Amino acid sequence: MEETMEGRVKRAKELSSKGENEWMEAEAELRKLTIEEGTTRSRVAGGNKTLAAEIAKAREEAALALADLYAQRGSSEKLTCLLEDLRPLFAVVPKAKTAKIVRAIIDAVSRIPGTTELQLKLCREQAAWAREEKRTFLRQRIETRLASLLFATKDYPGALALIGTLLSEVKRLDDKLLLVDIHLLESRVHHALRNLPKSKAALTAARTAANAIYVPPSAQAEIDCQSGTLHAEEKDYKTAYSYFYEGFEQLSSVDEKNAGPVLKYMLLCKIMSGNAEDVASIVNTKAGLKYSNSGVDAMTAIAEAYKNRSLKEFQAALHKYAEDLTQDIIVHNHLQSLYDKMLEQNICRLIEPYSTVEIAYIAKLIDLPIQVVESKMSQMILDKVFCGTLDQGSGALIIYEDPEIDEAYNFAIETFQTLGNVVNSLMKRSQKIQVG
Repeated sequence: MEETMEGRVKRAKELSSKGENEWMEAEAELRKLTIEEGTTRSRVAGGNKTLAAEIAKAREEAALALADLYAQRGSSEKLTCLLEDLRPLFAVVPKAKTAKIVRAIIDAVSRIPGTTELQLKLCREQAAWAREEKRTFLRQRIETRLASLLFATKDYPGALALIGTLLSEVKRLDDKLLLVDIHLLESRVHHALRNLPKSKAALTAARTAANAIYVPPSAQAEIDCQSGTLHAEEKDYKTAYSYFYEGFEQLSSVDEKNAGPVLKYMLLCKIMSGNAEDVASIVNTKAGLKYSNSGVDAMTAIAEAYKNRSLKEFQAALHKYAEDLTQDIIVHNHLQSLYDKMLEQNICRLIEPYSTVEIAYIAKLIDLPIQVVESKMSQMILDKVFCGTLDQGSGALIIYEDPEIDEAYNFAIETFQTLGNVVNSLMKRSQKIQVG
C-alpha cells in the first residue's frame, strides 16, 4: 500500500533528528514532496478539488518542515533558494497559505545568527515579487517586517519613510491588526530618536486600533511594554512597573520566550524607584525562576550594588553583563542616570565632614580614577549640589558653608518695588493735573 504524502512528511521529520545521513535523506524527501513530485501530483489531481486540496496541504507541511530543517542547520543560502523554488507551489495554494509559508521562511532565516543583511535582502525581494503578483496582504506584512529590520539596524529615517507609506495604505483597507503592529513600530522608532511626544501619539493610535478588535495576548503585551517604556522615560517608574507587570503576565500565560526581557525591565523599574530590596523577592517567585536568564542575573547584581552603595560593584556588573545592560538602549539610559545618582550620593556623603579635602583621597575611597571624580565634582559645583571650588594647584576640594539668605533683603526689595509703584502713580496724577 502506497504511503500517503502526510505520512512521508512525518517520517522525514523523524529522520532529520537521527544523524547526518538521515538528515540528508530527510532533506531529499521533503524537497521531493514540496517541489518535484508535489508539482506532478498537483497536475494529476486536475479538477479533483478534494485531492488537490490534500496535496496542497501536504506540500505546505513539507515546505514548512524543510524550512525548519534548514534553520536548525543554519543553512541561510538554502532557505533563500527555497523561496525561489516554491514559486510553482505559490501558484496553486491560496494566497493566505502563500503568505504563511513566505513569512515562516523569513522567520526561519531570522533564527540564524548574523543574517540581518540577508533578511533585509529577502524582504525587499519578496515585497517586490508580491507587488508584481498583486498580493497586497502579503506585501504589506513583508514591508512591515522590513521596517522592523531597518529599525533594528538603526536606519530610522528609512524605517519611518516605509512606515508612513504603509500607514496610508493600511488605513484605507482598515486592517486593524496590522495597524496595531505598524503604530507600535512607529512608537519604538520615535522613542529611539528621543521624540517622546510622537512616540506617545503613535502608541495612542495603536491602542485605539487595538480597542476596536480582539488582539492576541502577545500583541497586547507589546502595547503594555511600550507604555511602560515611555512612562519610565518620564521617570514615572511606579506606573511603568505596572505596565511591564501586565505585559509579563500576558506573555507568561502563553509561555512566550519574550517574557524574560520584560521581567528584566520590571526589575529595572524597582531599582530606579529606590526599591532595590524588592528585586530578590520578585526573582524568587515561581514566574521569576521560570524566566530567569542573564538579564535577570544582571539586574540582581545591579540591585545588590545599589543597596551596598558600591560603585565598584556597579561597574563590575556593567562589565560582566555588558550585552544585557550596556547594549540594551532602554536599560543603558536609565542605568547611566542611576550611576550618576549613586556617584553624587557617594561624593556628598564622603565630603560632608570636611572643609578641605584632597580629591585623590575621595577617589581612593570610592575606587574611581581621580579624573572621573574631579570632573563629577566640577559638575556638581556648577549644578549647585554643594558650594565649593576646586584648587587645581593643591589637588584639593574646598567646601564652603551654604550661604544663609537673610529674609530682610527680600523685604527690602519688596519695599523698594512698592515705593516705585507709588512714585509712578503720583507721577501720573501730577501729569493729569498739569494737563487740566
